[in-house]
Amino acid sequence: MPRPNRHTLFPFLSWLPQQTRASVRRDAMVGLSGAVLALPQSIAYALIAGLPPEYGLYAAIIPVLIACLWGSSWHLICGPTAAISIVLYASISPLALPGSQDYITLILLLTFLAGVFQWLLGMLRFGALVNFVSHSVVIGFTLGAAVVIALGQLPNLLGLDLPSEATAINSLLALIGHSREWDRPSLVLGLGTLLVGVVLKYWVPRWPTLLIALALGSLAAWLWPSLFGHVARVSSFVGKLPPFSPLPLLDLDMILRLLPSAVAVGMLGLVTSLSIARSLSTRSQQLLDANQEVRAQGLSNIAGGFFSGYLSAGSFTRSGLSVEAGARSPLAGVFSALWVTLFALFGASLIAHIPIPSMAASILLICWGLVDYRGIRAVFRVSRAEFVVMSLTCLATLLLELQAAIYAGVLASLFFYLKRTSQPRVQQWRDGEEDVLRVDGSIFFGASHYLQVRLQSLQGQRVVIEAQQINFIDYSGVTMLHQEARRLEGLGRSLRLRGARPQVVDELKKLEGAEQCPIQFDD
Repeated sequence: MPRPNRHTLFPFLSWLPQQTRASVRRDAMVGLSGAVLALPQSIAYALIAGLPPEYGLYAAIIPVLIACLWGSSWHLICGPTAAISIVLYASISPLALPGSQDYITLILLLTFLAGVFQWLLGMLRFGALVNFVSHSVVIGFTLGAAVVIALGQLPNLLGLDLPSEATAINSLLALIGHSREWDRPSLVLGLGTLLVGVVLKYWVPRWPTLLIALALGSLAAWLWPSLFGHVARVSSFVGKLPPFSPLPLLDLDMILRLLPSAVAVGMLGLVTSLSIARSLSTRSQQLLDANQEVRAQGLSNIAGGFFSGYLSAGSFTRSGLSVEAGARSPLAGVFSALWVTLFALFGASLIAHIPIPSMAASILLICWGLVDYRGIRAVFRVSRAEFVVMSLTCLATLLLELQAAIYAGVLASLFFYLKRTSQPRVQQWRDGEEDVLRVDGSIFFGASHYLQVRLQSLQGQRVVIEAQQINFIDYSGVTMLHQEARRLEGLGRSLRLRGARPQVVDELKKLEGAEQCPIQFDD
């Protein structure tokens, strides 16, 4: 048995020896920029997920290191994301109190299960399976998730302590019902942070606007204690490396209960990561290995489950920054994780100075950036069916549990896909005693009835199917054509296939043998 290629087991060996002192120095500086962007985002995403803030930093360390070293993309950088954070919250909050040790354990168990699912897809070379989640589903889900996250953060912006609601509508109603309890200093501080963030985002978009806005909000709360002294702060934590977290793997009932959510969030993470990696590869002219990338995502989340890093996926903002800043290799992501590690060790005490309303404002800024306005307009212009899929996914995200919304979007995509393929393009004309059909598409179970109805409407002595564009035919298609050929034969007429591909001819001759096949073939 041949020994496996070492680059298959350790893919980073294909690019790591090629690094120079200049490229390493460049990647280290790009990694520092990525870490500055990742710090406020990771903390905010952890709060969205119902976790203590340090778990956002942990998710930006070990999972990022593994995804960069074992992945295929040169520029994809992973970490916690807003959409995945809220799916995790929606999946686990009914089972345990957010922030509790049981809640953390279940989040990490779900992360591990999703990682195993992703890794198995990669090992079985099913990386193309993520293509069944269309881009319109991702756009619609992200739009709905942005609304859900924003509504969930409004109580923090207003200084309210409200229990979480299952749907966006209930969150809005609860907020309106407590309108008399809004805290004005909290609202002023939150809106001020939001305004600063918006202004900086448009004036200096390349600056770490989230970090600056949070720093200014914290400074304002510190300078005016008489006004903002009662405003809640983010919980502090002791600086340390990501701790090892043993998982309750023997609890089979809980594993089975979490499995549907693990599959949904695992697929969402893969679709997000591969979409970002493909868009970046077009700029860098890099050839991606989808299965290697899927395996790397799985490995990163398996390891994350054991080292306190909840589920991670590709980050468009951090990956885009990596490309624009001139990253030379995945070392930029590795350095980013190392810089975040230093902050987790030595800068943890700074977290306790961040006011909750300012953090809520930063999350609202993130939600605004999640909405793909250009993509929404493009989907509307290109395909009304895809726009319906996007809208249904968004609506399901607002009304249903988030993992159910993903499944609803996938089912809607498959419905429209099958609807299109069940009616292949057919051109029809008369040539003397011949009725000719040109079929552009496969003849499979979904399209057989449609083509049979078209064939039975023809009155020519000879019925000819121009079959050059038929790439595939299944058992249902073979049976249908045999039935039509027998029917025409009984009426003294014939059915011919012209220009059929060899594999299509072979399938048609298998049913009754080449000698008894009622269909005639022309080259």
